[in-house]
Amino acid sequence: MANSDPVYLRVVEDIRRQIVDGTLPPGAPIPSRHQITRKYSVGETAARHALRVLAQEGLIIGRVGSGHRVREKPILLPLHRSRLPEPHAAFASDMQAGGRQPSWSWRSELADAPPDIARRLRVGECSPVIRTRYVFRGDGRPVQLLTSYEPVEPGQSQAPEEGTYERRSAAFRLAASGLPVTEISETVLIRVPQPTESDLLELPAGVQVLQIERTYWAGERPVETSDAVVPGDRFRLVYGIPSLL
Repeated sequence: MANSDPVYLRVVEDIRRQIVDGTLPPGAPIPSRHQITRKYSVGETAARHALRVLAQEGLIIGRVGSGHRVREKPILLPLHRSRLPEPHAAFASDMQAGGRQPSWSWRSELADAPPDIARRLRVGECSPVIRTRYVFRGDGRPVQLLTSYEPVEPGQSQAPEEGTYERRSAAFRLAASGLPVTEISETVLIRVPQPTESDLLELPAGVQVLQIERTYWAGERPVETSDAVVPGDRFRLVYGIPSLL
């Protein structure tokens, strides 16, 4: 490393190398700040910065009273993506297949469409929409967040009442009324979680999230769009693509 690099990066590079090559296996203890200062001949501040960087990278995890350890390699659970218009249906199936008890709650409210949502719904910016926020849980632990948006229909003056299981998506209601969904589009991206998302999903430092942007179409009309947020260290997305042959 260049001599102009901060001293703590030398510590980060060496410990990172030991984690990657298996010298420090999952669960192995990481030297304390005092041990780092002696082993690498650096100051207390450099040792503290090094541990912070390794934690932010998701390589180590710290617990009060027990120091830092190499993070265990997670087992990624499948999260199936399907045409089902009800977000809880596929989620419940995945949780039950993994031996977990699914549950969820939601809250709807009238809101102004943010610019990106207005573009996806093909409505004007700040047009009224119904925003519904879901929290999905497995064995009581939050594992997925989802926020859906649907245009406000003429004459609609309020959002549905808050509940647990009764909420029906716009796509489901339209299909029931004879206007079926003809297409579903999705975009998946990886990003750093927002502080509120980290708190709700109980994410350790350094874990990124998968954001799944989904839009339901009835012909040329987008009838609902949503953003699902899932921890990147717990799930892998599974898609089924029908054959055209």
